Amino acid sequence: MYKQQLKAVQKIIEDVRLNGDGAIQKYTRQFDDILLTDFLVSKKEIQNAYATVSAQTIEAIKRAVLNIKKFAQMQMEQLRDFEYKNNGIVLGQKIEPVEIIGAYIPGGRYPLPSSALMAVVPAKMAKVKKVIVCSPKIQPATIVAANLAGADMIFKIGGAQAIAAMAYGTKSIPKVDKIVGPGNIYVTLAKKEIYGQCGIDMLAGPSEVLIIADDTANPVFLKADLLAQLEHDPLAKATLICTDTEILLKTKKEINKPIKNLKIIKVKNLDQAFDIANNEAPEHLVLSIENPKKYLSKLKNFGSLFLGNYSAVAFGDYCSGTNHILPTNQNSKFASGLSVRDFVKIQTYQFLDKKAAKGLAKTAIQLAQAEGLKMHKKSVEIRIEK
Repeated sequence: MYKQQLKAVQKIIEDVRLNGDGAIQKYTRQFDDILLTDFLVSKKEIQNAYATVSAQTIEAIKRAVLNIKKFAQMQMEQLRDFEYKNNGIVLGQKIEPVEIIGAYIPGGRYPLPSSALMAVVPAKMAKVKKVIVCSPKIQPATIVAANLAGADMIFKIGGAQAIAAMAYGTKSIPKVDKIVGPGNIYVTLAKKEIYGQCGIDMLAGPSEVLIIADDTANPVFLKADLLAQLEHDPLAKATLICTDTEILLKTKKEINKPIKNLKIIKVKNLDQAFDIANNEAPEHLVLSIENPKKYLSKLKNFGSLFLGNYSAVAFGDYCSGTNHILPTNQNSKFASGLSVRDFVKIQTYQFLDKKAAKGLAKTAIQLAQAEGLKMHKKSVEIRIEK
């Protein structure tokens, strides 16, 4: 699957690795029909973007930034340095931000300034020193969003060539330690290929939503939420699981036509719906049911959860404060959405005095002996010799 796309991506990555800016310029002209002489969005271009974007949109971006910052700050408060002391042994943890992050912001089908907020704000709240943004055919709203989010440099390039540029570095594009952000299949395959050269957040696929509804759900809301998810991408998936026949039929009537990648399922009860949801592990899970918080413990696998009839996924997409860069393709069974944790390293350290070394020696020697690692054993023994 995707063999042809992978071959193309591998060729682009190697070309950028070897030829740097020249390769980026070539592919930007080939794929975006743009001849770039300078990849960086200048201060003048940033000023022009602010002049182009409406005051109302700028104000909305600022409000969204504030909410995302507040939530990220609460997450950061759970990540802390500490030390544990016991019988001369000191074990510690320190939280260290990643030094330089590359944020990929899609710009093909739709400009996505909201993704700039979701990628850059948590990085800055985690105290990342430098965040660069790459976005193809970048629009003024995306420039403004990246700037307000705190991006240090913004580049008007995209595709696999942008991923390769951030992974390897070029004369114009800094090499980053980790790349985050969503993208199309070429971007996703490029992230997979360069993993190890630098870090990545996740391999995200097309968007998904799964809605569980009962007799308290609103069919008009359900229709809007299902169709909203499907407008992201031709491969996006939307599923409605309903316990109530009348709500199900009314929703079908509202939609009033067959739609690709839309499934509507009738179930006997909520427990059956929860079993399906936990197996599907959707990117977005919506509970349009009575007393939704009552069932939190029953739901194990989801990228982000939306509780109640008024918690539209769009609020999470834009401005409520949680992140919209989320695991897809059942990856929420083992992965989480983007957060401040993606921008820090949890580093451990230890200090042992001589007494502590003697106290642990017998255990370490026995385990080294069991593994047959003679020098491991010796490195302990020489520390406790009289």
